[in-house]
Amino acid sequence: MSKITGDAFNVSLLKRVFQYVKPYRSIFIWSVVLTILLAAIAPLRPILIGYTLDHHILTGDGHGLLNMTILMLVLLVLQTVFQYSHTLLTNTLGQSAIRDLRINVFNHITKLRLKYFDNTPIGQLITRTVSDLETIAEIFSEGLIVIIGDVLMVIVIIGVMVYKDWALTLVVLLPMPLLIMATSVFQKAIKSAFQEIRTEVSNLNTYLQEHITGISIIQYFAREEQEYKKFVKINGRYRDANIRSNWYYSIFFPVVEIISAMSLGLLVWYGAKTILNDSTIKPGIITEFIMYISMLFRPIRELADKFNTLQMGMVGAERVFKVLDTDEVTVNEGSFVPEKMKGAIAFDKVWFAYNDENYVLKDISFQVPAGKTIALVGATGAGKSSTINILNRFYEIQKGEIKVDGVKIQDYELNFLRSNIATVLQDVFLFSDTIFNNITLNNADISMEQVVDAAKKVGAHDFIERLPGGYQYNVMERGATLSAGQAQLISFIRALVYNPAILVLDEATSSVDTETEMLIQRAIENLMQGRTSIVIAHRLSTIQKADKILVLDKGEIKEMGTHQQLLKLNGYYKKLYDLQFNSTGISA
Repeated sequence: MSKITGDAFNVSLLKRVFQYVKPYRSIFIWSVVLTILLAAIAPLRPILIGYTLDHHILTGDGHGLLNMTILMLVLLVLQTVFQYSHTLLTNTLGQSAIRDLRINVFNHITKLRLKYFDNTPIGQLITRTVSDLETIAEIFSEGLIVIIGDVLMVIVIIGVMVYKDWALTLVVLLPMPLLIMATSVFQKAIKSAFQEIRTEVSNLNTYLQEHITGISIIQYFAREEQEYKKFVKINGRYRDANIRSNWYYSIFFPVVEIISAMSLGLLVWYGAKTILNDSTIKPGIITEFIMYISMLFRPIRELADKFNTLQMGMVGAERVFKVLDTDEVTVNEGSFVPEKMKGAIAFDKVWFAYNDENYVLKDISFQVPAGKTIALVGATGAGKSSTINILNRFYEIQKGEIKVDGVKIQDYELNFLRSNIATVLQDVFLFSDTIFNNITLNNADISMEQVVDAAKKVGAHDFIERLPGGYQYNVMERGATLSAGQAQLISFIRALVYNPAILVLDEATSSVDTETEMLIQRAIENLMQGRTSIVIAHRLSTIQKADKILVLDKGEIKEMGTHQQLLKLNGYYKKLYDLQFNSTGISA
């Protein structure tokens, strides 16, 4: 934790939080006004009750008693309306500001480079955008404004008490140093407990997200019992952190009640003594002070709790703004948007490393004319997928240049560049939504007619029509209700409807059955026509028709040429080819 988490009134952080209040300035102003009004009218009820006791009840004035009762009822209704409005406005203010902040956080996360997600657990980001943001909302509903209101109420009540009887006020406030000491100890203890709770919540979310997503792996390898035991430990730490915080509360609140009882006892002792000594003090004043003690100790008791609510809001704010301050964003410095991209690709002495040290691509140079097909071949880790990642600018290269149609990819407007590169991955990701929305990705410019036409070209229209609801069929999360082949076909339709200039097929047929592969191969041929295509495949039978084949090994280009040319070289490609075809019993 940084120093910021220990400072509930960190001015710079509060300023950033309150930037999101500006659009709701009128709600904020009314919240402050109501806070002041509630503090101002707080002592009125005890004053009226004391006055009624001395001047109407003890004197037998029934008419005056009735008038004062009506006045107190009106005051009570007014106070109730003020309190209701105050609670409603502060919560509305908090949730409105958090809604805007959450939108900003999500928008920022979607623009982060993939490198950031390589090093950040998804569960941690979920915690930042959900529960951490809720703690910031409490800065408004239960934190700063309410603290200011409580402090004002304490000041007003003590001021009224001093005005009424300074000596009696001193007697009542004698135990106050004990309360201040208890509050200080509690505040430090509960702050540590709250920070531990937030940490354990993040750990719990991360564990759940990862293991629910990977539940199939857990079940495949019969790891349910072991993962259950791990979860029990993590959940136990979260429980223990909550129990510790509740334990601090269970001690603090009774201590406050004891100190409050001490003030009340001193008040009764001193008041009775002075009344018996024929003092000018009246019973009404004693009654007022009894009510003041309750009104005084309640906000002081809650002040420590609300102060920690504010602190946790600041902890949440620090974590959320840390995400917003992450500079691992793909900078969209380019603005070039041609009328049409042809798709000619050129890599010129490109060097790339994920961690700026260990290069996974070394001095890569090749060209793909518009409309031609290039295939990337190599063992796992050779750099094939990395080549695609840097072409899309998911990661930035360290040295060299990448050009499309003779223009550096950094000079293109980023959305234009990526919308002209359609990638079909081996591991197809489908959202929990309809087939139509999974194909269009909610792009309103793509019509149903275009989707159906593309599905027919790919050969997927018939199977989609057989599903309940057809194109409105909900595929559930990650396409769980579809086969791997069906999901792959949908990804091909998705690529086709976006009409890209460049098509990337990353192991696009490796996870489908033979019949579906034949269907996809026919679709691929149609899809590649008129487009620059980059094909990554372990199965060399799928790339023999490529215009050029690049053989990669440990990030370097070892060989380059057509299928026949590479076979004649009798090098890396020939070894891969012989290994695959001999292992399947097919003659080269």
